Amino acid sequence: MLFLGIDTSAYTTSAALADEKGRPVWDERLLLPVKPGERGLMQSEAFFWHGRHLPVLWRSLPREMWRRIAAVGVSTKPRSAPDSYMPVFTAGYGAAVAIAAALGVPLIETSHQEGHLAAGLCAGAAAALTDFCAVHLSGGTTEMLKVRHEAGNFTTEIIGRTEDLHAGQFVDRVGVALGLPFPAGAELERLARDAVPGAAALIPAAVKGCNVSFSGPETAARRLLLAGRPPADIALATEACIARSLTKMLRRAPAGIAADVLFVGGVAANAYLRAELQRRLPGSRLHWAPPELSRDNAVGVAVIAARRRAA
Repeated sequence: MLFLGIDTSAYTTSAALADEKGRPVWDERLLLPVKPGERGLMQSEAFFWHGRHLPVLWRSLPREMWRRIAAVGVSTKPRSAPDSYMPVFTAGYGAAVAIAAALGVPLIETSHQEGHLAAGLCAGAAAALTDFCAVHLSGGTTEMLKVRHEAGNFTTEIIGRTEDLHAGQFVDRVGVALGLPFPAGAELERLARDAVPGAAALIPAAVKGCNVSFSGPETAARRLLLAGRPPADIALATEACIARSLTKMLRRAPAGIAADVLFVGGVAANAYLRAELQRRLPGSRLHWAPPELSRDNAVGVAVIAARRRAA
């Protein structure tokens, strides 16, 4: 049996298949195009592109695999909360309802955040985690969570969060200001490798309790740019600011929560961030989704469908 997962996030159209043991067997994604110099898409534009992309994904799915689909999973909202909503997820939901009805199989609804968590639990020691701390870092979410996981079901409690910009927004706004394409994460990471020693300390972290603010650091980055600081130095300072911010948040978490920490979301794919947090938090067991599963994808949604059907 195979389990289809669908995720239509703000910037990626994704579909994936997992087998009955929750192992990914097929994974396809298409980025939504953003014009040079722009910092994102309107929800209406994103919905339009999902409508263009979903048929492309269906044509790429091998015909023999369609016959083995036992359930369809779909992310219907950003996170599991009553007021959580974004129009783009209705594109994937509509496709999932139609496919499940045509195949005569169950439809399993989840959230985009749960999909990220499930993808992060796919590999390595993280697969055995049931009670842990999760840090979700993306363009739409920056949250530190207390998580309970069992059979594809997640219970989450927010311990810390951003008070303004998300980590991914911080990276993208700085990156676009530096002339990088949107989304800017990968290019900013490459640019930062050419920074001079000491540049990491240029942008201060802004953390209050377990909450973080990135609007002040963004302003600091723009001031550095206007002052003529080299783009590579600003790029590294941006990465380092996020690393210091997360370190402070995790050190201030309630006792025992941050013993095991799972990092998910596109920003968590950054190699500098991974190495720096490992250095700064030697007393915690840090778990990372593989970089390809950190970014938006439907793998975790497919895994959730498989695990819930098996329960």
